[in-house]
Amino acid sequence: MSASILVVDDEEAILSSLSSILQDEGYEVATAKTGGEALKIFTMDPPDLMILDIWMPEMDGLETLRRVRELVPTAQVMMMSGHGSIETAVKAIKLGAYDYIEKPLSLENVTLRVKHALEQYRLEEENRSLRTKVQRKFELVGQSAAMQQLRQLIETAGPTNSRVLIGGENGTGKELVARAIHLQSARGDRPFVAVNCAAIPETLIESELFGHEKGSFSGATSMKRGQFEQADGGTLFLDEIGDMSLSTQAKVLRALQEQQFTRVGGTKLMKVDVRVLAASNKDLFKEIDKGAFREDLYYRLNVVPIEVPPLRERREDIPLLIRHFLRVHAEEQGLRMKEITPEAMHVFQQYEWPGNIRELRNLIERLMIMVPGSVIDTHQAAMSLQGRQPAGGAAASSIPASMPSANPVLSQTFDSLRDARNAFEKDYIGRKLREHHWNISRTAEDLKIERSHLHRKIKLLDVEMRPES
Repeated sequence: MSASILVVDDEEAILSSLSSILQDEGYEVATAKTGGEALKIFTMDPPDLMILDIWMPEMDGLETLRRVRELVPTAQVMMMSGHGSIETAVKAIKLGAYDYIEKPLSLENVTLRVKHALEQYRLEEENRSLRTKVQRKFELVGQSAAMQQLRQLIETAGPTNSRVLIGGENGTGKELVARAIHLQSARGDRPFVAVNCAAIPETLIESELFGHEKGSFSGATSMKRGQFEQADGGTLFLDEIGDMSLSTQAKVLRALQEQQFTRVGGTKLMKVDVRVLAASNKDLFKEIDKGAFREDLYYRLNVVPIEVPPLRERREDIPLLIRHFLRVHAEEQGLRMKEITPEAMHVFQQYEWPGNIRELRNLIERLMIMVPGSVIDTHQAAMSLQGRQPAGGAAASSIPASMPSANPVLSQTFDSLRDARNAFEKDYIGRKLREHHWNISRTAEDLKIERSHLHRKIKLLDVEMRPES
C-alpha cells in the first residue's frame, strides 16, 4: 500500500505541481488550500506525511502545525516557505516539524526529502508498535479488588527510590510487578535488569552480579561487566532472592549499603546508582530462623513489602487474562485469535490454578495451537485440564460426565512449540485419514495440500496407516 501525503498551500500552482510530482513517485496525494481544510482531513483520515506551507491567510502554517500535533501527536510534517528565516525554521522544528524546505522547490530535493521523511515515519511507527507489544506482554491484567490494591501499592512505591520486596507464589507475576514499579519511577527509561538467583549456579552467581576481570578464574578469557553495572542508573531485579547463598548475600548487602563493589579478581571499586527490587516465593522469616537468610539483608530489602495474590484469590480476573493471552499468542504466532465459549470460561474459573498465571498462559498457548477451528468449547477446556491436580477437585467436578472422549494431545505436556505442532499435525492427519477411509487423494484434497506433501508428512511424523478391511 502506497504512502499517503497531504499537501497544504494557498497557491494553486504549488498544489498542482507537487501533486503531479508525488503521484508520479507512486504516492497517494490529497490537497488543501487552508489550515482549516487540513485539520478536517486530519480529523477524518490522517495522512502519513503532510507538506505544509508557512505563509497562508487566516490560519498560518505554524498555527496549523500546532493544532495538527494536538490532534495527532505522531503526525509527520514537512514545512515549506518562500520567505523563510532561521528563526521561523527553528520555531517550526520546536513545534514538532520533521523538516523545513525553501521555495522555489527543487524536484529532486523534494522527492528525496519526502522519501527520508516517510522512512523516518515508518521506523517510528515500527518502534511504537514494538513498544506497545512489549508493554502488552508485561501488562498487569485484572480488575479485581486484589489487583486494584496491588496497583495502588505500585503507584505509591514506584516514584520513590525505595527498595521493594515482592512476595508471592510461583507464577503469580512478581517480575511483572517489578517492571511496573520500574516504569512508574524516574528510572523508567533506563535499564531494567532481571536476575533469577535460583537459575544461576553458586559458583557463577558472584561473577554474574558483579562481573569479573580477565584471568580471574578458569574460563574468564575476557573482562565481563556484571548485572549491577549493566543496571547502572536503572533498576536491578533479584528474583528468588531466597535461593542465594549466605556468602553472596553478604556481598549483595555490602553493595546495597555502599553502592559500590569490586569485580571478581579485581581491586578497583566500581560505583553504581542502582535501585534494587527483590522477590521470593519463600517465607524469608522461616529462612532467617533456619539460618539460611541474613536478617540484616532482609530488612535492607524489605523497605516496601508487596504481596502478589495467587490466581485462585482473584477468579473474576480469569476471563480478562484468558482473552489477553489469546490475543498475545495470536499476534506472536501469526494465528487467528480464537473465541472461547461461556461454558468453557466457567470450567477455567472453577480450576484452582496451582501454577497461577504462568500455568494459565502456557495452557492458553497450547489451546491456540492444538484446537482445530476458531472456538474453544467446554469439552476442549475440560480435557486440557485433565490429569492436573486442582485443590478440592473443583475443575474435575465441572467436567460433564456425558462428554465424549477428547483429543488426548490437548492434555499432553511438550518441551517446545515445535514438538506441540508436530503432535497436533500427526493427530489431525490421522483423524482426516480415518474420515476418508485412508484415501490419500481425498485426504490431501480436504487438507488443501499436494498428495506428495501428504506422503512426506505421513512419513516424517510417523502417522500410523491402518486401512480398513
